[in-house]
This record gives sequence, structure tokens and C-alpha cells, in this order.
Amino acid sequence: MIKISHLILLSFILLSALLSAACSPVNVLNSLIPSQGYAVKRDIAYGELQRQQLDMYIPTAANINKQALPVILFFYGGSWDSGEKEDYLFAAEAFTSQGYLVVIPNYRVYPEVKFPQLMQDPASAAKWVKTHIAEYGGDAEQIFMVGHSAGAHLLAMLALNPTYLAEVSLTPQSFNGYVGLAGPYDFLPLKSPRLKDIFGSEETQRSSQPIHYVRGDNPPLLLAVGLKDGTVWPRNTFHLAQAIRAQHGQVDVIEFPKYGHVDMVAKLAKPLRGNSELLNAIVQFLNANRHSNQVVQH
Repeated sequence: MIKISHLILLSFILLSALLSAACSPVNVLNSLIPSQGYAVKRDIAYGELQRQQLDMYIPTAANINKQALPVILFFYGGSWDSGEKEDYLFAAEAFTSQGYLVVIPNYRVYPEVKFPQLMQDPASAAKWVKTHIAEYGGDAEQIFMVGHSAGAHLLAMLALNPTYLAEVSLTPQSFNGYVGLAGPYDFLPLKSPRLKDIFGSEETQRSSQPIHYVRGDNPPLLLAVGLKDGTVWPRNTFHLAQAIRAQHGQVDVIEFPKYGHVDMVAKLAKPLRGNSELLNAIVQFLNANRHSNQVVQH
């Protein structure tokens, strides 16, 4: 009973405050994450600016046979105005436990940058990974992007609007697949002054919506959604999936009826993982799409 009560209390504390302005719940969570099974390389520069750095988590047991490892480029959320790569140890451990090399970049946020400049660092980080990951034991032909909340918005823009990756001489098809967790993909009209400042004029706001770039030629895309999400409404996921399907594009949707917004990343953490339904769903999609980075013809 003590163990069960402890987990219930821990879950309540973490799920109510994780990823908020207070960092202590994340620190508590990460202090419970296993430190074995992966090596960490921190603060690798992918650009010249302070926030253009990334951390890398390399699974050790999976690399005994010296084969190149599949790669996850993970974009955290934070409402486009906050976030630190170190806070996502729990997510990195989840994926390294499945044999994936994990890269978590920082990226410039508001007010330092606004949309569309917000897209520059995610594209640059993707370019760095594509170019250099083999030097760290990763497979440059097996790279996926995974993101939560605002991070899911960033990767959806990379997946659906080729403009940003073209600026770094890549295409959406340079990567094997994309996984959005609780992402905002169709979130107009904006109401908060902060979001209006981030996304600018009405014309710029419209250009920030992933749903407006659906053409049906996107790489494999998994959209995971918690039906109790009151922060990013589930309709974002359903609207985008409907638009992609209407164009005969590749999209899978998985629903978690009992999960809220924070659950859609916190449930990756080993202390909160339960039956691993979120992690298993993501890994099943990743494994199914390894080496599947070819353009779909219509």
C-alpha cells in the first residue's frame, strides 16, 4: 500500500506541474530515471548561437553489435516561449531503452524569435543530425522526429511545408517519419496577446498552421492525442488527420481516452509509464517505418 500511495502522490505532483514554469517537478521526475543503459553527450553545437545546442543520448546495450542505430530527433514543447533540453532526460531514457539514439536540441524561443523565424533552429538541428549523426553511431538513413505540444507543431511544419527544410538543402522525405504528441495543427483564431505577438499578422498566422500545407505527399505521420487534453484541443489532431486522408496521404491516429495534455509526454517516463501504452504505440510506428523514407506518388 505504501508503494501504491507513493506512486499516486508522485503522479499527482508531476502531472499537475510538469513542464510548467516551476522546474522542481521535472527534477524530481528525472532523479527517478535510470542512469544506466545510455551514454550522454551534452551541449553539442549545431549553430553559433547560445540556444543552438543539443544533447545526445546513445544506448549502450543496443550498440554491442556495432550496427548503426536508428535515431529520434525530439522537440520538446513549451508554448514556443520556453523549454530546456536537460528537462527531457525522462523522454530520452524511454527511447534509448528501445534501442534508439536520441537527440534533443534547444531552439530559440519567443521573444528572441517569432514565427516564421521559429522554424530556423528546428530545421538547422535536423540538418546537423542528418549530416553528423553517423559520427556518433547513428544511422543517417533512419531518422525520425518526435515532438510534444509546440514541438509537435514545429515538426508538423517541417513534415508538411517543404520550405523550411529546403533552406538547409533537405526535404521532408529526408526523414523516415514524424510523430506528433498533443500537437496544435489548426489553432486559429488566436485569442491571447502573447500568441498574437508570436504569430504576427493574420496572414502570418494562417501560414503558421500545418493544416494549410497538406498535399498528400507527406512522409509517414503518427498523431497521438489525449482525449482529456484541455490545453491543445483534440480537434487539432482530428482536423489534420482528416485533411491528410482527404489527399490520400499517410497518417495514423492513436487516441488515449484518459490522457490530458501533460500526460502525452509525461507517460513516457518510467515512473509514470504504467503499461507503456504511449511508448509502445510510438515505437511500433517507428519500427514499422524504418527505411521507409521514399516519396509517395499519387
